[in-house]
Amino acid sequence: MDLNKKALILSYFTVGYNIIEGIVSIIAGILASGSIALIGFGLDSFIESLSGGIMIWRFRKHGKVSEEEEEKAEKRAIKLVALTFFILGAYVLYESVKKLWLREIPEPSLFGIIIAIVSIIVMPFLFYAKYETGKNLNSKSLIADSKETLACTFLSIILLIGLGLNYIFKLWQADPIAGFVIVIFLLKEGYETLNGEDDE
Repeated sequence: MDLNKKALILSYFTVGYNIIEGIVSIIAGILASGSIALIGFGLDSFIESLSGGIMIWRFRKHGKVSEEEEEKAEKRAIKLVALTFFILGAYVLYESVKKLWLREIPEPSLFGIIIAIVSIIVMPFLFYAKYETGKNLNSKSLIADSKETLACTFLSIILLIGLGLNYIFKLWQADPIAGFVIVIFLLKEGYETLNGEDDE
């Protein structure tokens, strides 16, 4: 299969899967009395959908514009993907601080735990497919997008730990604390993407 076509298909799958995951996660978060970890995870899914949408825009240009215009699109896509990391990080940080300060206690969520497990299974495969395709295409923007998918894998693990501790031991603080860990990872990836370190 043509690599640009494969990149486009992977991007469409990313958008479709994450829209569904985002909707389900936010509903589960609302049902759990506003779980910031779940709602933040759901919003991350929408941010990843946005990142996937940027990749669709990027790879649909292939063969339709000059090499110079395609290179400009590639650089613009890298900056836009980096921006998505910072947007999400700012939101999750705000909500995590608010939850701890106001002691907003989320209900334990078995539904949320199931969502996290499904994501832990799906996301590593999607990350690997996008990363390898990005390397073969020498596309820094697709590699950066794959790192956003990898971030989603880590977020799923952190989410599972936070929700699990709340579900089993009633440690509600685990929810916003999980949010802080998510923020650190997101800001790190955003910085590295913006500074072109994702191809290392």
